[in-house]
Amino acid sequence: MSAHAPAATPAWAAPALARVLGRVAVTRAAVGDRFPLFAGPDDGTWTTTGRGSWTGGFWAGLLWLRARYTGAPADRDAARLCTARLAGWAESDTATRGLIFWYGTLLAADGELGLRERAALACRDSFDAELGLVPWGSAFGGPRMLARADGVPGLVPLLATVDAEAAVTHLRRHLDLCLGQRPRHWAWQHDPRRGWTAREDPPPGWSRGPAWLLLAVAEAVRHAGVGELGEVAAGLTPDALVPLADAARLEGPYDTSAAAVTATALLLLGHGSRAVAVLDELVRSHLTGDGRLMDGCYDLASGTAVAHELIWGDFFLAYALALLTGLTEPT
Repeated sequence: MSAHAPAATPAWAAPALARVLGRVAVTRAAVGDRFPLFAGPDDGTWTTTGRGSWTGGFWAGLLWLRARYTGAPADRDAARLCTARLAGWAESDTATRGLIFWYGTLLAADGELGLRERAALACRDSFDAELGLVPWGSAFGGPRMLARADGVPGLVPLLATVDAEAAVTHLRRHLDLCLGQRPRHWAWQHDPRRGWTAREDPPPGWSRGPAWLLLAVAEAVRHAGVGELGEVAAGLTPDALVPLADAARLEGPYDTSAAAVTATALLLLGHGSRAVAVLDELVRSHLTGDGRLMDGCYDLASGTAVAHELIWGDFFLAYALALLTGLTEPT
């Protein structure tokens, strides 16, 4: 057992996981063939997307986690069908293919991993050796030649399945850019004449910037042969158990999805005691009786879903609880 690991699984962990996975069944019945994105705090009705966008892999991952939990053929079939609907993203020009295909297949049956390999090879083909990364891409509009913190988690382990050197280079380029100055910036744009220029969107106080990079660091240590990055990880771990959505907006709101991502990363790094403290706070203060992780903030600047249930918040809470309870082991 790691020196950082909790002495025993907390009594609240298994019931909390059961609640979250019970919510998955309810959501599946409600959304059908569409992909849930976020749900409001009142009636829990989901806003959905037809193709999954950058969050589709989290829904597939939740379905695979429920299938592992229940062992039911119907749950496995639902997970398999959902994963197959992500195939159209494999060659799309976006670094979020890491989010889509790593987490969408992380818990899948071995027979479903062909899609992961296809996506990994396509991402390797998108790797820009001169810039040292897979560019953010054009799939969602805006400038293509960006480096963003949310283009690193998932993509590091996905790339590592076919090209470990590219995976490590991708991570280190983002760490150099995002952590190389104060205030930190989580998105950078490249111009052939001027080089890299920091962007203000997302803002320096963005909660998920450090959370995404911390997760990518954990994945690099586990999957890409990177040595311990303790100092980097410590600098990315927030003091608060649940961070503000924007550290510059002291009046709130908070972002539980960033906390769930952080807890997962800490468990992968072996920092179990801190991870348990974060998860305890999420379960006690933000998880409803019917399994909804509330108080996630999608996009504070635009006012989109600022105190909602977010599909990636649900996924990372469920995955962290599955790791904590032993339902699954780190891959």
